[in-house]
This record gives sequence, C-alpha cells and structure tokens, in this order.
Amino acid sequence: MSGSGDVLTRRRLNRALLRRQQLLERSRTTSAEMMERLVGMQAQTPMSPYLALWSRIDGFDPRELAGLLRNREAVRIGLMRGTIHLVTDRDALAMRPVIQPVGDRTWQSSPFRKALVGVDLPAVLARSREALEARPLTASELGKVLAPTWPDRDPASLAYASRFFLPLVQVPPRGIWGKSGLSRHTTAEAWLGRPLSSETAPDALVLRYLAAFGPATVSDIRTWSWLTGLREVVDRLRPGLRAFRDERGRELLDVAEGLFADPDTPAPPRFLPDYDNVFLSHEDRSRIHGSVSFPWETPSLGALLVDGFVNGTWRLTRTKDEARLRIETPGRLPPADAAAVQEEAERAVTFLAPDAAVRTIELTARA
Repeated sequence: MSGSGDVLTRRRLNRALLRRQQLLERSRTTSAEMMERLVGMQAQTPMSPYLALWSRIDGFDPRELAGLLRNREAVRIGLMRGTIHLVTDRDALAMRPVIQPVGDRTWQSSPFRKALVGVDLPAVLARSREALEARPLTASELGKVLAPTWPDRDPASLAYASRFFLPLVQVPPRGIWGKSGLSRHTTAEAWLGRPLSSETAPDALVLRYLAAFGPATVSDIRTWSWLTGLREVVDRLRPGLRAFRDERGRELLDVAEGLFADPDTPAPPRFLPDYDNVFLSHEDRSRIHGSVSFPWETPSLGALLVDGFVNGTWRLTRTKDEARLRIETPGRLPPADAAAVQEEAERAVTFLAPDAAVRTIELTARA
C-alpha cells in the first residue's frame, strides 16, 4: 500500500506520536499491554518505567508492575541501543534474537574486547552461562568465578563479555517499586524457563516500531534500534506501508493503520522520567523537542511536556519527611499552562513520594 506523499508538519507528527504513546489521554489498560504496545519501556534507571507508565495508564498501580517482575511475566533485559528495557516475558524471548546483531557489532569496538585478544571467547561465554544459570551473579561475582580459569586476564572484561552475547536479565529485587538491589543477572532462558525465539528477521519489530513511533524515516528506525541493513527490510515491507514526507522533504514510512490526531488536539502536561523512549527513538527529535533541547548531559533530570513538547525539566529531592519537586522551564508559562502544570505536578509528587509528610512544588522560569 503506497501513501499519498502528503507533507506532515512538525505539529502533526507530534500529535501522532503523543496519541500512539498514550500521552494525549491516559488509557485504561494493564502494564503488560502498554509495554507491548510501546515495544518495551526504557529502563536504564530502575524506577523510570513506573513514572512512564503512570503518565500513560489511568489508575496505574506500581504494585501491579512489581508483581509482573516478581512473577517473571516481565523482565529487565538489554535490547534496543544496547540499553536496559523492561518488556514482557514473551517480548524478551522474541526480541532478543532480533537485536543480538547490535551486541555483536558493539563488541568489536568495546574496550573489553581489546583486553581479551587471544582468549577463547566461546569458552568464556560457555563458562559464564553455566555460572549465571546456577545462580544470578553481579559482574564482580562473575569475574571472580572466571578468574581462576583465565588468571592472566582482567576479570571485569571476562565478565562483561557475557553482556554482549548472552541474553541476560536483571533479577529482582532490582527494579521492584520501593526496593533496591544490585544488578544480578541470569539468562532469559533460565529465568523464564523457555527458549529464545528462532526468528531473527527484524520485519515484525520494525512494524511495531512504526505503529508506536511513526511515521518515521529509516534513520529514525536505526536510531531507535541500532540495527543496520534496515533499507532492505523496509523495501520488503514497503508494499504494505504508507509513505509521507516531512517539511524537509524526507520520506516518512508508516503502518497502514497508524494512528493520527488533529494537530490542534490539546495535550496535557506530562512528567516523564530521565529516560523515556518517546524522546530517544528518532534521529530528528524535533517532533518532541520544544523551545529548548533536553539536557542529555544531565540525565538525572526528568522531562516536562507542555503542549506536547519538552518545555521543561524536573528533579525530585527527598529528605526524611519532605519531597520537593523542582520544575524549571525556559521561560514563563502562560497562566493556563502554569496552572495545568501545577495540577499535574501535585499528582506526580504524590505518586513518586506517597510516604512524604510534606510535599513541595517549585516552578521556576529560567531567564
């Protein structure tokens, strides 16, 4: 199916993205359904998926998501861009073989590879799998297991090789709401009790990306996944895709049933975590950036959407009794936007710090 080649404005792309990401209106759905709809949640920071889902799901209960992790119905696993994502168990088994070429390629430039020149890598990986499937281990613990067999090699490099080639999942209590824990790993097969999928073609994954993030360029798909050879994949899929152009004339591809919204649709304020795929999944981030670029050099800051674009940052600080939400915008917000941000901030700080005796919100404009 070919498209009309219509030109999509920045604002129309923004509203399409927000609708597909459930950021125009919260949805009555489960955490598992939302994770699969969005092709996983960026989870580099353990608690990020909780806020990301709270901003998208009406009545989100963090205990539900924690239960999925405890029951092994959801896992934290390295996927797109080589970063940790929170996905359902079936997505972990299906997606990891498709993404494995990213690990193969990034290993070639890794400093850990340089430290293991001349080592029998398959033997290292076999011993690592054996140890990790016996019991979940931290990287340091795995290094100590491997060191006696390769005493002349750096234990950290021996341990980290497994992160590039084995489908490792981080086990609870890591990632459990209200808990903390070291990053201990085992294999997805051992944790879930089922084998990985044998399908390695990225076609289905590309279609899911377009449904959640499109319309998008081939470069956008590459930025999201870090996969290469995508032009050939897109050519295979093209008969069933719609084609558009952005305002710079670049081709945008989309699934036939891709959702859109009127460019004038109101977009309520949303507080998003330090890492969220909504602003990590396009080469050209202009469809989500506002008057300022998000300060990626300060990843501990969260992003504030105003009128659907990143137009502020936030940080939550805690003392024993007080939770303070500090919000900074690049300029003074119009009164109606400021009032809406204040209301959403009150809901956000209540969600993030339910045990705080005092909750304070500071909204400041940078000169």
